[in-house]
Amino acid sequence: ASMICRVPTLSDPPLPLLVTGIAGVSGYNAFHYFRERYPGRVIGMRPVRSWGLRGEGVVACDAEDRDGLARLFDQYGFASVLNCAGSCALKSCELDPPMAWRINLQGMRTLLEVLDGRATRLVHSSIDLVYSGTAAGDHLESDPTDPVTVYGTTMAAAEHLVQLAGPRACVLRISLPMGISFNGHAGAIDWIQSRFRKAKPATLYFDEIRTPTYTDCLNRVCQAVLASDASGLYHAGGPRRLSLFQIAQIVNRIGGYDPRHLMGCLRHEAGPIPPRAGDVSMNSGKLAAKLGYDPFDPWPFYDEHVPTHRQWHFERPRGERGSPQLLAEVLYHNPRMQS
Repeated sequence: ASMICRVPTLSDPPLPLLVTGIAGVSGYNAFHYFRERYPGRVIGMRPVRSWGLRGEGVVACDAEDRDGLARLFDQYGFASVLNCAGSCALKSCELDPPMAWRINLQGMRTLLEVLDGRATRLVHSSIDLVYSGTAAGDHLESDPTDPVTVYGTTMAAAEHLVQLAGPRACVLRISLPMGISFNGHAGAIDWIQSRFRKAKPATLYFDEIRTPTYTDCLNRVCQAVLASDASGLYHAGGPRRLSLFQIAQIVNRIGGYDPRHLMGCLRHEAGPIPPRAGDVSMNSGKLAAKLGYDPFDPWPFYDEHVPTHRQWHFERPRGERGSPQLLAEVLYHNPRMQS
């Protein structure tokens, strides 16, 4: 029971709030979470090219468009920003580094320029892939960054920029956010499930280790941090360490998919692009100490949904009913938080 996050009553973040990067899983879920709680006081910013993402409170503006961003601030007078913007497509970043630098670093610089002189609260979302994962994992905030990808390199640079230009700002390093996406293929579960759904093979790594979180928990963390005076760097990974292969095993079995479509390999057996990190699991004790409680339930929530060996997803005991519906209920959403 000590693993369970006992969330106290959360304070309101400074409003109005701007959530950037709502085309991504963490931004999309955070936008809808805050919008439900503070109707009319939350704006979500999406890249211009994500034209399919529309609705009340959604504005189109690229992160590096300084004039457009400044106009938004003049129009709405944002009191806080949750910055989830950035390109996290590993292969695209690797093949087009100028694009990665423009979106991930220039976008950050632009936001900081627009915030300069304003009393706006900034919480910036970074990533566990600022580490190479060549050590034993369980990373602390004091560990030096040593990314192996262009994406990780640009995100590490953006972190430094925030810490230099906005010392009162807070950087939250997240891992894999487990929740729905607007287009159905932006997230980790989405991609893996889309392969199985089409009866296509999915190959995942035995030796890339992450600390995934439910977006249900992450949304509340973002609210708590926005409302707090936390500054500097905090790890925001879940308490369960899982390899990408194990995550795919979980999606495969809980979703009731054909176990033969899941393949596993070691990172060095895969192609050179993009390079893959190893054990980038994070220790989030500093965040828990700051908030005064353990903010993350384990993903997946139920212990019986955790693989125990490499053939685990082939085990389908009588009476076990894996289905896409069950997957949606227990993997996209934290079952403890569903009313």
